[in-house]
Amino acid sequence: MFDLIVVGGGAAGFFGAIQATGLKPGMKTLILEKSSKLLAKVKVSGGGRCNVTHHEFHPKTLSKHYPRGEKMLRSIFNRYQAKDVVAWFAQRGVSLKAEADGRMFPVTDSSQTIINCFLNEVEKLNISIKQNTTVVKLEQIPDGLKLTTQTGEKLLSRNILIAIGGHPQRDAYRWLEEAGHTITPLVPSLFTFNDSSKRFVSLMGVSVDAALVKIAGTKFSQQGPVLITHWGLSGPAVIKLSAWAAAWLHERQYQFSVLVSWVGDAQEEEVRATLLSLKQKRPKLKVFNEAQYQLPNRLWIKLCEEAEIDENKIWGEVSNRQVNKLVEQLIRCPFQMKGKTTYKEEFVTCGGVDIAEVNTETMESKKIPGVFFAGEVLNVDGETGGFNFQAAWTTAWVAAQCISRKL
Repeated sequence: MFDLIVVGGGAAGFFGAIQATGLKPGMKTLILEKSSKLLAKVKVSGGGRCNVTHHEFHPKTLSKHYPRGEKMLRSIFNRYQAKDVVAWFAQRGVSLKAEADGRMFPVTDSSQTIINCFLNEVEKLNISIKQNTTVVKLEQIPDGLKLTTQTGEKLLSRNILIAIGGHPQRDAYRWLEEAGHTITPLVPSLFTFNDSSKRFVSLMGVSVDAALVKIAGTKFSQQGPVLITHWGLSGPAVIKLSAWAAAWLHERQYQFSVLVSWVGDAQEEEVRATLLSLKQKRPKLKVFNEAQYQLPNRLWIKLCEEAEIDENKIWGEVSNRQVNKLVEQLIRCPFQMKGKTTYKEEFVTCGGVDIAEVNTETMESKKIPGVFFAGEVLNVDGETGGFNFQAAWTTAWVAAQCISRKL
């Protein structure tokens, strides 16, 4: 009989096992991992640097980066948040640094630093690990809980922490459904947009730092860096937008219209006035020769071409109709999207265990006493930038506090 079995050898699983066992030294803890790889997502996160968390130390503001789970996280971030994670790693000799966009990485710029830290803690606390082990059944028994693996092995424990992460396939959660939990619809989050027309494909690699991206006909919008790719649009603003609109986009089978303002939140009349002023004050300047709004030259030329302005035109020859068309291209540049592309290795699932069935003060199941949840297995997910790891650390910490108190 174990005191704690953790199902899932990823970020939330390891952190939960370490936190709980650290609070109750000597407790018998086992981590089960279905694959041969431990901490796989930690390894590839942030291009192999591991985006541990985000430099946002105000719980309320931090919680606003979660399309699903904001209310729950706002409450528990008051107990354990990003600055606590930074302190925890620092106490173990791992310093984190913040980059200009708020993402936090180990100063070594290597995810192996984080993995080694976890493996050292696990060894120090005598936590057992069993790999290539898939759980297929969860049952309550008179004196605790029983797990059955794919080989038919039975494992008994007083407490179980489920931290299996997010999965696109419902089969991964079937044993949880059979145990009585509701799994909300599973759809991808954090992805890029595929432009069906490939109109801007010649500009791949061009980026704008503060573009405004809107999904036409909805309230979904995000401002920030946008990158033109060979398949369509990417960059932080697009990735964040995909998280907030994940369910809506899935319902429409990823066929939708996007409007991009390459000039951020600049107002239409202000932009028109700027262009008309160029007609008056610099009539002999070739339109193609000087990009406005600090836009990349290639993008400026493309937008002018879309406005039917010839490459030899000077501002004095541009008609009011062409000015209006250029204004449209600058503030409402249209893209017809068809499909999506997974964002690097940062696949995140919108959906999972319904948080209405979890006591969010303890992360314990309301359906099965002694069963706890942490991380992305829950219907909780954040934007890109370290937010999903932060939700994993916090929910695992909360679960560990309750598990250790029970023991």
